[in-house]
Order: sequence, then C-alpha cells, then structure tokens
Amino acid sequence: MKKNKLFSSKYLPLLKNKYLLTSVGFIIWLSFFDRNDFITTWTYHKKLKALQKEEAFYDEEIKKNTDDLNNLLTNRQTLEKYAREHYLMKKDNEDIFVTVTEHKENKD
Repeated sequence: MKKNKLFSSKYLPLLKNKYLLTSVGFIIWLSFFDRNDFITTWTYHKKLKALQKEEAFYDEEIKKNTDDLNNLLTNRQTLEKYAREHYLMKKDNEDIFVTVTEHKENKD
C-alpha cells in the first residue's frame, strides 16, 4: 500500500500536468508519425551518403577521361596506340592477331 501511495504522491502531479503531457505527445508525434520522422530522416541520410560517393566516383572518372582526351588530342603516338588497341586499326604492311580469352562460368 505504501508503494501505491508513494507512486501516486510522486508521479500523479506530473501526469496531471497538461503542459508535460502535451510536450510528450508532441515529441512522440514528431518522432514517429510526422512526415519527417526519424526513420525517414535516416534513410534520406543514407541515400545522401551513397549519392555523394557516386558523385566523387564520377568526378574522378571525368578527370581521368578529360586527361585521356587531352592526351589523345595532343600526342600523335598516343592516338595511334589508342586506335590500334581499341579499334584494331593497322598500317598497310602489318598483320594483326587478336587473341580472345573465354571466361568459364562457375555453376554451383
């Protein structure tokens, strides 16, 4: 009986306080039921980090391709090497041998 009186004398005034109840209800509403709740904010944050990584990757690729393009446009030997490797171009007095490697698929 004493525990019940202790609980009612200690916590009952807090439970009757309308400002505290309103504040707790407001925090619960914003935390779980609002359009910008914690779970939604967390998923948006994860997507943002993934997009930032992707942006950094594409920035590096753009830099690399710009350097390659600049090198191809300014250096004749690089242009010839690129044409030979990628488009199998050759000079008139040359023969080209192409080796193709087949990849075996693992069937488990």
